[in-house]
Amino acid sequence: MQTIPPHPSYSSLVAVGDSFTEGMSDLLPDGSYRGWADLLAARMAARTPGFRYANLAVRGKLIGQIVDEQVEVAAGMRADVVTLVGGLNDTLRPACDMGRVRGLLTEAVERLAPSCKQLVLMRSPGRRGPVLERFRPRMEELFACVDELAERHGALIVDLYGAPSLADPQMWDVDRLHLTAEGHRRVAEAVWQTLGHAAEDTEWRVPLPAEQPPGWLARRTTDVRFARQHLLPWIGRRLTGRSSGDGRPPKRPELLPYEGPAA
Repeated sequence: MQTIPPHPSYSSLVAVGDSFTEGMSDLLPDGSYRGWADLLAARMAARTPGFRYANLAVRGKLIGQIVDEQVEVAAGMRADVVTLVGGLNDTLRPACDMGRVRGLLTEAVERLAPSCKQLVLMRSPGRRGPVLERFRPRMEELFACVDELAERHGALIVDLYGAPSLADPQMWDVDRLHLTAEGHRRVAEAVWQTLGHAAEDTEWRVPLPAEQPPGWLARRTTDVRFARQHLLPWIGRRLTGRSSGDGRPPKRPELLPYEGPAA
């Protein structure tokens, strides 16, 4: 059983990962993304003067790219808390060597764990629906590796995969791959509590009230729009080896004092 620190006092946070940690699809008015990591940093900064935050995440990154481009940088920052979420993009590729994914994730954890006071790993959320069902065995193999690594290296685990609220389609954006603003808020709450802070939302796991299901025509129209605007381009990138993050810099590459976004 993991031990949660009783009175956490952290002065810095570095977030490592892909689009989930970058904050898609929690869109701000200026066109940038906020996301759970920014929300978490804002809470931590509110109680710690001079709190510093870096977010190295870039959408679309595979675990090998995260290891090559982010892990050494994050380790060198010597932050109090490092969050690492990666590997899920690999499991969604047509061809995926899970042995390689496990090895790279192990490499990342072995490098990051000694570099910080507290490493945080996650079992990523997974919505219900037919598109992801074929990949679910790979996802669960990845999460079993996360569990093992956390036990071995003293990392904390945030179990988002087991949270009923985050399986609810209402928590997911129209692309069906990224959380809404409310979903990101709940993830920030989950990490906050796992780090040992007093709960601000004791019901973050509870799903939203059920919506009246749309009619057949509305569902089919939505499905066609989703396939055209999101699914087909996503499949095209998978088949050609391209990524939505190609050429994109990290979200917040330096560990600097942070005032935080609007909550």
